Amino acid sequence: MVLLLCAVVVSFPVRAQVYKYVDEDGIVTFTNIAPPEDHAYETLRFPCYASDPRCRGVSWEKVALNTRAFREEIHGAALRNGLEESLIRAIIHAESAYQPEAVSPKGAQGLMQLMPETQRSLAVSNPFDPADNIEGGARHLSELLEAFGGDSTLAAAAYNAGAGAVQKHGGVPPFEETREYVRRVNILYRRYRQAGG
Repeated sequence: MVLLLCAVVVSFPVRAQVYKYVDEDGIVTFTNIAPPEDHAYETLRFPCYASDPRCRGVSWEKVALNTRAFREEIHGAALRNGLEESLIRAIIHAESAYQPEAVSPKGAQGLMQLMPETQRSLAVSNPFDPADNIEGGARHLSELLEAFGGDSTLAAAAYNAGAGAVQKHGGVPPFEETREYVRRVNILYRRYRQAGG
């Protein structure tokens, strides 16, 4: 049930929520539409963060893509940093499911899940501001692509595990989280490219 709801939430727009309530007939209902104010309800959130093992059962080939959210911010960051918008979208989708307020268990923040040390090095003053976060994340991604000869798989691995880990292992590190992350990003990158997003 949790994985099903996780897959559903990923397909919703930014700040997506699932509401759970019991209707007049006693039927438990799950919906993305806020129930009437006279109903008692519970708000559920199932974000699929990059490091969340509960989301590994999600079919990334089938989740709905989001080609509309943060359109201007992503377009501008892509132009300024020489990136494809589809790669930025793949990273955002894999990292935070387009939730600007996302905070991972390890402390990564915002849409592109920047760690505090990375934020400082990129002069990101507010990681929860979409424009600031996307610009910093895009700059970081651009630097990783340059460091790894334009190889998006290695850049994605370095985005997750750090450039040092990729260099040490001579490729994608043998970490379960990183291998799953790279798989997720590659699928989403291909699908966003095909969708023209």
